[in-house]
Amino acid sequence: MFSLRARLLAGAIFWSIGIFLIVGILVIHMMFQHPRAPGMVHGFFAHTTILSIAALVSLIAGFVHVKGGVSPVNRLRARLAAVHEGRDRRVEGTYPSEVQPLVDDLNALLAHREEMVQRALAKAGDLAHGLKTPLAVLAQEAERAALEGHCDFAATIGQQVERMQRQIEYHLAHARAAASGATPGARCPVIESADGLTRTLLRLHAGRGLDIQLNVAPTHAVRAQREDLDEMLGNLLDNACKWATSRITVGSTQNERTIVITVDDDGPGVASEMWEAVLKRGVRADEAAPGSGLGLAIVRDLADVYGGSILLSRSPEGGVRASLMLPAS
Repeated sequence: MFSLRARLLAGAIFWSIGIFLIVGILVIHMMFQHPRAPGMVHGFFAHTTILSIAALVSLIAGFVHVKGGVSPVNRLRARLAAVHEGRDRRVEGTYPSEVQPLVDDLNALLAHREEMVQRALAKAGDLAHGLKTPLAVLAQEAERAALEGHCDFAATIGQQVERMQRQIEYHLAHARAAASGATPGARCPVIESADGLTRTLLRLHAGRGLDIQLNVAPTHAVRAQREDLDEMLGNLLDNACKWATSRITVGSTQNERTIVITVDDDGPGVASEMWEAVLKRGVRADEAAPGSGLGLAIVRDLADVYGGSILLSRSPEGGVRASLMLPAS
């Protein structure tokens, strides 16, 4: 498949050859019709210096015009790549009259899509907010039932309320991530999210003497909204804190256009045959442990929305290594 530049150059060459042949045919015809014409033509072409300069100027002008015709297309390609990678929200710049209507329509489509996504996200938030109040009432009723001695009934209600709350959080996070992934310009430094989550979790587990080490490069940033990275990294750190004996390590590396965030713990670990299973919704490595089994599933689904993934493996610390791979910003 030929590029636009190659087609323009080929067209210019064929056009020049055609003009040269037409001029040659006209000159030959003139020589046959006017016997004195060869002397006149010879006198005209005797000024080789002037003709050479004219030819050189024509070649340069043709090259400049061809390059000028191609450069807006190259600029448009770069702008589209910036939108696709999340660095810009719109296709910026002014383009030739043949291309500008296409750019205007594309920007209008991007604006309409962003508006629809934000509207859907607002609806999801309204639904979640509307459900949280009845769930809070049910939780209070469960506490009242427990005080009245109906412990089994209260425990059952409490478990179901917790499951519903986690389901709401799960689907709301998925909807928010879908909106963020569809909105260009999402960017979050990994160190900001990791540092804030680390301080929170150290306070929550202050009695266990856990040590969380951060080996995250300040320059590493992912193409995701801050709240979504907090959701993903928070679930990974929360799992690590549950199972760690004393130490957790958070690191980051960059592999081409991907940031790999690793969370290691020194806990008992998980059997390798369970690594894939625990990433599914509702599956827990230890059924006796608290939780709904949605944490890693949320991480997996959110990462998938952003074009990333999550992988579990054996940690050098002895426990589990969770590797979260997200597009670099």
